[in-house]
Amino acid sequence: MTAELNVALLMFIAQRAAENRILEAVHRAGFSDITLAQARLGARIGQNGTRLNELAEQAQIAKQTATFLVDQLEKAGYAERTPDPTDGRARLVRMTERANDLLEVARAEEARIEADWTAHIGVRRMKHLREALTMLREITDPYWTQGT
Repeated sequence: MTAELNVALLMFIAQRAAENRILEAVHRAGFSDITLAQARLGARIGQNGTRLNELAEQAQIAKQTATFLVDQLEKAGYAERTPDPTDGRARLVRMTERANDLLEVARAEEARIEADWTAHIGVRRMKHLREALTMLREITDPYWTQGT
């Protein structure tokens, strides 16, 4: 008899499969110079920019690692550092137009993934899965705020 996998591992497996599909899609679309580590950090950059220390904290990596990844994103044209308008000493990491173009490809692949998963498990189960995961986010995501 095979032991049931725990729910957290099952969620990780599905997330990893989605992440790999998205990275493959952006590579096929010509964004072949971005790595998984860079993409994971870049995905945390907010609409109005994010401070480097916040990126490191959210990604649960050392600030030095985040600095290296942002340097690489900058060299590839996906990110830029700009002055923080709320603090003259601080800088924000912002996405560039190239990053926004990549994001369009990623979002389209996310939609295909969701459609595939819905076709596989059904509309009702997918709706329940989304509701359950949204509820879990309330107690698992320290960066979650109502309405996001």
